[in-house]
Amino acid sequence: MSDAQRVAVHRDNPDGNVRILFAHGAGAGLQSDFMQYFALGLALHDIDVVRFNFPYWQKFMDTGVRRPPNPMAQLEHCMQTVADQFNDTKPLFVMGKSMGARVAFRIADKVQAQGAIGLGYPFHPLGKPDKLRVDDLHNQCTHNLILQGERDGFGKPAEVATYSLPKNVEVQWLAHGDHSFEPTKRSGVERREVWQTAIDRVCAFISKNNAQNS
Repeated sequence: MSDAQRVAVHRDNPDGNVRILFAHGAGAGLQSDFMQYFALGLALHDIDVVRFNFPYWQKFMDTGVRRPPNPMAQLEHCMQTVADQFNDTKPLFVMGKSMGARVAFRIADKVQAQGAIGLGYPFHPLGKPDKLRVDDLHNQCTHNLILQGERDGFGKPAEVATYSLPKNVEVQWLAHGDHSFEPTKRSGVERREVWQTAIDRVCAFISKNNAQNS
């Protein structure tokens, strides 16, 4: 795919024994503070983290003109194309922030991932709790993980508790966090604490699932 071949791809710790293909959210690319912090944090745990820009974001970076996200089929095709660039036997996990999480869950089977990981999954559009995106979570992976801030407007605990989620999807809640795992000043908790907790949980999930599949 020509667009996917032109988008930026960045690897953190290419020598890592496990690979995570990490997709960004709708409003920020691979260089956002969130993407960089998580990628670098995971890279310290023997993980080869592959970040990339979706085509619409790459065009924004190239031209300075903001564009809406590509249709879902194009987003999926882009992420698959990045995955296909690697022909080794490293265990693969797909992960995404918000919109990127939807893409990750949807392509997990196609790229033979061991599991999908969502960071701030958009269970529904903001302010539209009746338009659920639960169907995107279905895949054949043995285990999948969603990390969700307790204050996330795209799916709060009371809402998510009423959803019929696939049995292979585990949701873990991050205290004080919003959609980007940002705590309130009133909580007395710093952002890096919440982000580090999330990184630790991703590492634990990967370690457990990689051991089960090895």
